[in-house]
Amino acid sequence: MEFLVQDVLQVVREYEKRYGRLLPVIAAGGVYDGRDIRKMLALGASGVQMATRFVATEECDAAPEFKHAFVECSDSDLTIIDSPLGLPGRAIINPFLRSVADGERRPTHCPWHCLRTCKPAESPYCIAHALMSAKRGDLGSGFAFAGANAHRIDRIVSVRELVEELVVDFSAAGQGE
Repeated sequence: MEFLVQDVLQVVREYEKRYGRLLPVIAAGGVYDGRDIRKMLALGASGVQMATRFVATEECDAAPEFKHAFVECSDSDLTIIDSPLGLPGRAIINPFLRSVADGERRPTHCPWHCLRTCKPAESPYCIAHALMSAKRGDLGSGFAFAGANAHRIDRIVSVRELVEELVVDFSAAGQGE
């Protein structure tokens, strides 16, 4: 990810010069701990986005079954899938995704019609329905998108505990500089 942040920053700096405005760059993807945060900021990012780590928190509004999918997954449980919209995403392999890979089609009814590019009659499942089902704990009818480091999560913690851990890691990473 470091090379990508550097490449983006190089392009952004050209626009900043051209338009005389600062443009913040937020690093996202693969940021797992305080060391990663420090690394991205040292490269010049203005901040980071973290999503996967916050799924396995007590305050996350997803069902316990959803959170436990992250705690229980291994590196080999993560795969890149093509969504019904044709966009790739990393997901935790589960029976729902295995059935889709085996060619089993799910009902094509779409209750939301959320994106014009979605074609329910041609899709093996409604992604909005699958994601909402999983969030509610019904992983038999859906799946979880997850970051590349989801397999590193080993417990559900409070947001306070997670932030304290990130601060400790961030500070420890700075001790070697």
